[in-house]
Amino acid sequence: MPDPSHPPIGEADGKAEAVESMFDAVAPRYDLLNRVLSAGIDRYWRSRAVRTLRAEQPRRVLDVATGTADLALKAQRTLHPRETIGIDLSAEMLDRGREKIERANLASRIVLQKADAADLPFDDGTFDAAFVAFGVRNFEDLDAGLDDIRRVLRPGGALVVLEFSTPRTTPIKQLYAWYSRHVLPRIGGLLSPDQGAYEYLPSSVAAFPDGVDFLRRMEGTGFVDLTWTPLTFGIASLYTGRVR
Repeated sequence: MPDPSHPPIGEADGKAEAVESMFDAVAPRYDLLNRVLSAGIDRYWRSRAVRTLRAEQPRRVLDVATGTADLALKAQRTLHPRETIGIDLSAEMLDRGREKIERANLASRIVLQKADAADLPFDDGTFDAAFVAFGVRNFEDLDAGLDDIRRVLRPGGALVVLEFSTPRTTPIKQLYAWYSRHVLPRIGGLLSPDQGAYEYLPSSVAAFPDGVDFLRRMEGTGFVDLTWTPLTFGIASLYTGRVR
């Protein structure tokens, strides 16, 4: 049976509950850790993801694995949809997201609720666009999550996925491996009560089917017009696709 506080790597039964427990534990320091561990670059990555849909003016937006709502807030401020809904497994993360939304005076436009990506509580074709930022590698069943996101998008609707990836060029590949193995868990342990969460992060990135392999998973669940854009030497990747 998996450790309830440390999710199994890759797709596995029981992962959803372990992910929920892990993010509940790190929620109080999650935003600080994001800024420190990425040197603030995570803000640029989210902005880049949202800007891919600027010309489309989606009216209803879904943010899957919203966490503390950073991307939901960026999407609302940039795309100005009628409504943005963020879902996440972690109630603690959602509570902190709601606090940020209230401070931004956007509670009438952004709604957060607890839900699983593989069992979304929405009708078919509800949304014009969906985002997943740094959450898709945590899905218990990647294909089931992608398939249900496709289901709730209207025909022609867009999915934008932002996720960590493994750099492929020298010396970035070697530097990233050293940072992930030695620096990231140590800083995470200093700033967070759960060092295991920041040992899980590089392991989950290494196990994730990034690049062309992830495009194949998107294609297999019904997405078309696929693109893959490496960001910051391939430390993160931006993927897009559409519903037929």
